[in-house]
Amino acid sequence: FCFKILNFPAEHIMHMAIGTSLSIILVTVTNSMYAHHLNKNIDWNISKKMFFAIVIGALAGGFVSKDLAAKTLEIIFSVYVTLVSIKMLMDVKVERDPKATKDVFYWTVGFIIGFKSTILGIGGGTISIPFLTWRGLPMKKAVGISASLGIPIAMAGVASYIYNGMKISNLPEYSMGYIYLPALVGVVLTSSFFARIGAKLSHNLDQQKLKKAFAIFLMLIALKIFIG
Repeated sequence: FCFKILNFPAEHIMHMAIGTSLSIILVTVTNSMYAHHLNKNIDWNISKKMFFAIVIGALAGGFVSKDLAAKTLEIIFSVYVTLVSIKMLMDVKVERDPKATKDVFYWTVGFIIGFKSTILGIGGGTISIPFLTWRGLPMKKAVGISASLGIPIAMAGVASYIYNGMKISNLPEYSMGYIYLPALVGVVLTSSFFARIGAKLSHNLDQQKLKKAFAIFLMLIALKIFIG
């Protein structure tokens, strides 16, 4: 939306939006992960099992996305956030006992998370959190692990979008590949601070109400993309 206002080349807007988004995620998720680590909400054994598969998936997603048209990326993104928001609105909290999970299951889900995240330019929480809670982990642990998984997603994604964008000649000034540096700096200056606040608030606020509010926000974003 902002890049359209700035009259960036239409064929590169979505690629730049995704690349810049991933670079912002890399900074903010580091702050969030640290806060969750201090609160002992990260099971590092699970995070380590998914790390390598996420990196492979993220690199694959980054190289696939360079061949997708901007409009195709917009449609994929809007459909995805619509489905996620509907699921979040309809989700009913059910307590489950922890389940034993084979490593290959973690690897498969990790690859899917990495691949999806770099194509859509978002963190992996929309897949990792439902998956981890389904396997019986408490919500706070699932959120904490998801924060730790955001780092390999963003690192691999950023590397892909920088590399692929370096070959493009008509990108805006102050771009590093598909990453627009002024947007990165501007957002990071505020979001890094609020990421830690958000991690602390997640311990005190009603999770279901927050989930539904976020779902409505996602629907509004998808609607805006659909209507142009």
